[in-house]
Amino acid sequence: MGLSERTRVPRPIKVAGLVGLVGIAATGCTTEEVLRFGWPDGVTPQADSMRLLWTWSVIAALAVGVLVWGLIFWSVAFHRKKSEQLPRQFQYNLPLEIVYTAVPFVMVVVLFYFTATTQNYVLAEEQDPDETVNVVGFQWNWEFNYPGYQTPDGQQVRTVGSSSEIPLLVLPTDRTIQYNLSSTDVIHSFFVPEFNFKRDTFPYPEKNNQDNTFSNTIDQEGSFVGRCAELCGTYHSMMNFEVRALSPDKFDRYMQLRTQNNPATGAPYTAAEALQNMNCGELCSPRAVTGVPFDTDRTSGEASGGQ
Repeated sequence: MGLSERTRVPRPIKVAGLVGLVGIAATGCTTEEVLRFGWPDGVTPQADSMRLLWTWSVIAALAVGVLVWGLIFWSVAFHRKKSEQLPRQFQYNLPLEIVYTAVPFVMVVVLFYFTATTQNYVLAEEQDPDETVNVVGFQWNWEFNYPGYQTPDGQQVRTVGSSSEIPLLVLPTDRTIQYNLSSTDVIHSFFVPEFNFKRDTFPYPEKNNQDNTFSNTIDQEGSFVGRCAELCGTYHSMMNFEVRALSPDKFDRYMQLRTQNNPATGAPYTAAEALQNMNCGELCSPRAVTGVPFDTDRTSGEASGGQ
C-alpha cells in the first residue's frame, strides 16, 4: 500500500466537511454575526457586555463539546471489543476521579464568576445619573416624563401615548440615564430589544418589594421600537412606543423646545412638534419607525398625570 493510499481522507469525512462549508457559506452571515452566535445586536455598553459573556460561553461550551465528542469517537474507534478478556479497569483510579471532579467544578466557578460580574455591571445604577425619566405603563399605552425639566406652566415635561399617536421616548446618547418604572393598573413590562434588557412595571412597586429602576447609556443615535413584554389585556400587542436616541446637542435642543410654548398653539411643544421644529432629518421625524398606530381604543386606562 502506497503512502498516498494510507493518508487518503475517507469519502464520508470529505462529504461532511463539504456540507459544513456549504452550510456556513449559505447563511450569508458576516464574521461579526457568526461570533455573536445568534445574540441580537445592542446599542448600549451593557448589551455589549452581555454579548461578550454569551460569545465566550458558547465558545467554551463548543470546546467542551469537541473534547467530549473526541473522547467518545476515540473510545469507539480504538477500544472496540477484541476478545472476551476484560480491558483494564479505571473505576478505582483516584487521580482520574479527582481530575474529572475538579475540572467541572473549576468550569462552573469560572462561568459563575463572569456571569455574576456581567450581571452586576448590567444592573449597576449611578448615584448621580445625567438624565432621569419616569416610565409609566397603563392599559394600553405609555407615559414618559422628565422630572428634571418643566414646561412654562410648571408641569413636568411629559409625553403620553394615545390611540392616534405612538409615544416617543427621546433620550440622549453618551449620557447615563436612569429609568424609574411604574404602572397605574396591572403589570406591564418595559422592553426595548436593542437594549437587550426588559423589566416589569408594577403598580405600587414599593409595596411589591420589586426593583423598579435601572440605568444604561446609549452609544449610538437611532430609532428603536419599544414594546410591552407582559401580557396585560386586550390591546397588549399594540402597546408599543419609540425610543429616539439623539446626540447630546440635539437632545439639549429638544428639551429646550419642550420647556417652551409653541407660538403656533400657545401650549408647550409636544414631542412630535419639538422634533419637527428641530429639522434634523429622518431621525427627527415623528414617525421614523412604527408609523401610525392601529385605530383602537388604547386609552381605557389612565396615565399618571405627571405625578
